[in-house]
Amino acid sequence: MKSTLHRVCINGSLRASNLLWKRAYSTLEPLPTAHILTPEELTPLSEKKIELIQKPLADSVDTRTIVDNDYGVTLNCIEEAHERIRFLLKPTPIQYSPLLSQDIFGKEALPSKTNKSPRQIFLKYENKHMTGSFKERGAINKLALLSAEERSRGVVASSAGNHAQAVSYHAMRMGVDCTICMPETAPLSKINGTKRYGAKVVLVGNNLDDAYVEASRIMKEEGRTFVHPYNDFDVISGQGTLGLELMEQNPYLDTVICPVGGGGLIAGTALAIKSINPRIKVIGVEAEAMQGMIASKQAKKPVVVPFQTTIADGIAVKNVGEKTFKIIDKYVDDIVTVNDGEIAQAVLTLLEREKTMCEGAGATGIAAMLTNKINFTASQKRICVVLSGGNIDVGLLREIIDRGLVNDGRLARLRVVVPDVPGNLARVLTSLAEMRCNVREVEHERAFRNVPVGKTATIVTLQTRGWDHIDQVYKELTNMKFEFSFEGMPEHKYGVKE
Repeated sequence: MKSTLHRVCINGSLRASNLLWKRAYSTLEPLPTAHILTPEELTPLSEKKIELIQKPLADSVDTRTIVDNDYGVTLNCIEEAHERIRFLLKPTPIQYSPLLSQDIFGKEALPSKTNKSPRQIFLKYENKHMTGSFKERGAINKLALLSAEERSRGVVASSAGNHAQAVSYHAMRMGVDCTICMPETAPLSKINGTKRYGAKVVLVGNNLDDAYVEASRIMKEEGRTFVHPYNDFDVISGQGTLGLELMEQNPYLDTVICPVGGGGLIAGTALAIKSINPRIKVIGVEAEAMQGMIASKQAKKPVVVPFQTTIADGIAVKNVGEKTFKIIDKYVDDIVTVNDGEIAQAVLTLLEREKTMCEGAGATGIAAMLTNKINFTASQKRICVVLSGGNIDVGLLREIIDRGLVNDGRLARLRVVVPDVPGNLARVLTSLAEMRCNVREVEHERAFRNVPVGKTATIVTLQTRGWDHIDQVYKELTNMKFEFSFEGMPEHKYGVKE
C-alpha cells in the first residue's frame, strides 16, 4: 500500500490523495490531551512485533525526485519512519488555543465581518509522550533499524535528560541492553526517570561534552551502537515524523514554530513540511545564551559556541549537528532568539492559560510569540507552535515561576532606606498594605551596601497585580518622600521620573 502522505508539489501547489484529505478533515477537531497507558506500552515487545517494525516498506513511493538527495534524508525516509514507528507511538494532540491567539494577536484573532480569516495559534503537545518529549520519535526509529546482532551488543547514548529517557524506555521495550552517560549536574528527576526504564546510568563530568566522551569510550570498548541525540540520519528521519503528523492533523497550517538545539527536530520537521508544501514557513527559536545554529548560519558551516547556563537546558548545545545544519540551512526560513526571562514568562503563561507544564526549551516558541520576535505577514493566519518537552525539575520550576512573575510585574523586590528607629518599618508596611500589596518576605540590612550610620535598609518582596500596580507603588512612595528603589527589575517598565 502506498503511503497516504505521498504528495507531489508542482509550482508550489499541493496535491493530495482523497484519502489524505479525508484523514486530515477527520483530525481537525481537538484530539485528547492525554491517553491512558495500556499494559503493552509498559512491557517489552515480542520478537515477532520487532520484525514487523523492521520490515522495509517494499512498495513505498520513492520521493527522491521530489526532494534533493544531498542531505542524507528524504521525504521517503521520513514516510518510512512514520509507518515504522506507528506501532509504538501514539500521535500527540494538536489543539487550537483561543486564549493565546487573543493574547498575542488581539482583535486579529477575533472573527468579524471585516476579518473573516482570523489568526489562530495551534499548540502541538509533544510533552504528552510517555517520556515527556519529542525525542521518542528519533530514538524509536534508530532502535527499530538495528540488526539482531546490533541489538544483542546493546546501545549507548549521552544526554542530560530527554534523549536519555527516550532511548532507555524504547530499548527496554525492544529488549536491548542500554547504557546512558549523563553529566553529574543533570536534574535528579531526569536521572531517576532514565533509571526507571532499566538503563544503566553513568554519571560523569559537569557537562554534555564529558558525557559524550565517556559514551564514545564505552561504544568502542563494548562494541555498542551509539544513539546520537540529533546528528544521525535515522534520528532525523524519526523526528521528521512530527512534520508528517502535523500535515495529517491540520494541512491548512501556514507557519510552524519549533525550538532549535542540535537541530534534529527542526531539520526533520522542516524537510518533511517543505517537501509537502514549500509555502509553509518554518521558524526556529534558540536560547539567547546558546545561539549555535545562528552562529553556524552566519559562518556558513557548523561552529562551536561557548557553553552558557540557561533554563532552556534541553537546547543548550555547543556543537550543532553537521548533518542537521545542511538541512536547516536550506529548509528553515528564519531563526530568532529569546532570553531566560522571556522563556520563564512563557512557561508561566502555559501553566496559567493552557494548564500544561512545559520545560524551558519546549516553551521557546511561545516565548518568541509573546515578545513579538517573529514578523508575520498578512497571509500567515494559522500558526502552530511545537511544545517539544515537559520534563522539568521541581526546583527549577519554582525558580522559573518566580522569574515569570517578576517579568510579568507580579513579583517585586523593594529596597527602602529609613531611619533605624521604632515605627519606620510599620510606616512602610502600612503604606504597602493600603496599596493592596502582599508582603512575602522582609529582611533588614545595616552593615552592607553603603547603608548610612543610623539608618537601615529594609528589603521587601511583594506580590503585585502587574506593572500598573508597581507604578502606583512607585508614585505613592515617591510622594511619601521615602528613599527607595526596585531591585533586579527592568526599570523601563515602571516608574515616573520627572
